[in-house]
Amino acid sequence: MDFVRIAGSFSSPALTRATAVGAFFLAACLASDGAYAGCGQPMQPGRHPIAIETGGVARSALYFVPSSYTGNDKVPVVFDFHGSNSNPQGQLNRSSWDKVAEKNGFIVLAPQGSLPGKTAGTYAWNVPFVTRQEGGLDEIAFIRQSLKTVKETFCVDPARIYASGYSGGGRMLSAYLCSGHDDFAAAGFVHSLRAGRPVEINGKWEPDDGNCSPARPVSIMAFAGVKDTSNPYGGGGSAYWQYGFKIAVERWTELDGCKGNGDPKTVEGVTFSLYGTCKSGARIASYVFANGTHDWPKPAAATEAVIAAAKETASVAKVTTVAAVKPAFDPNVDPASRMWEFFGRADSTDVIATAAPAKPKSGTGIASDCTTETGIQGTTCSSSQPIDTRRSGQGVQDAL
Repeated sequence: MDFVRIAGSFSSPALTRATAVGAFFLAACLASDGAYAGCGQPMQPGRHPIAIETGGVARSALYFVPSSYTGNDKVPVVFDFHGSNSNPQGQLNRSSWDKVAEKNGFIVLAPQGSLPGKTAGTYAWNVPFVTRQEGGLDEIAFIRQSLKTVKETFCVDPARIYASGYSGGGRMLSAYLCSGHDDFAAAGFVHSLRAGRPVEINGKWEPDDGNCSPARPVSIMAFAGVKDTSNPYGGGGSAYWQYGFKIAVERWTELDGCKGNGDPKTVEGVTFSLYGTCKSGARIASYVFANGTHDWPKPAAATEAVIAAAKETASVAKVTTVAAVKPAFDPNVDPASRMWEFFGRADSTDVIATAAPAKPKSGTGIASDCTTETGIQGTTCSSSQPIDTRRSGQGVQDAL
């Protein structure tokens, strides 16, 4: 049985409570705090489809309810944004966010992009400025309506709504944060972190300073593979990508007002960095895999077996052998589990300040004349300033 609630509707228990305390008073409370609108009823656990109406169009999404959900206690929510040429089912299969949710008792919502993918049943995101296509819908409005629907449908804690994006889904999530919306308490990115559309300034690709203005400092965990050929770690690739992972992280440290150099540490080919001192309690963490590709990272089965054997064995000698040298961090990374731990430590009560916009780099200017070049399915922009050679990168529908 699927439980689908239309935004703004009320369940029978909610109406009963309204009668008891006064319908007018309850309506006023719900208007001021939609977090309680979905409380009071249990839901069938598992994955279920849901229709979310935005701008007169019914959009699709998939939600997961853990078996521990009662409808009485406010629970966290994680949005899971799929990559290009994929869909919500495929993304949950890839990320395993539903398994983490079942273990930890939270809701997952996997929304579906509006652009058709390469094969039937797959989709991509109409990312503002970089992968906009004719026929694509307003994804920013869709995400906002999805957030509203989640609050009206489930018993959720509005201070613990997080988001995770893979590939094109992470680029969509980046664009949402950059557009100034502060709905997510923290965010995670797998092969996808962006900090504004790419622009070429004096021969170097960088994030557009004026294209990313987050509402506040936000905690971010990002993953990248050095051998990723779809969204190259060092930059380049498709027109929508261009600047590399390091530049994206550096830009977010500026936006979040972070201090330090991240104190990078490398264990078994995995480099972990953490900027733990940013404005308003925000933090930025990253994992870079020396042999990582564009695939979603998975924990090494052999390592898991060794750890499990060490925990179960009665032999002190074997335990000592496994734990003789404690590494700086555990390189056996499962992104969803690691992100959930990171989200749980994000103190959302401190993340309330508005991020001061970073100062534009000298010698740059906003391009005023853009012409479409269909040959590269992108745009080339020229500026009247002779010292600034600047063009923006725009991606394509089948971008990952």
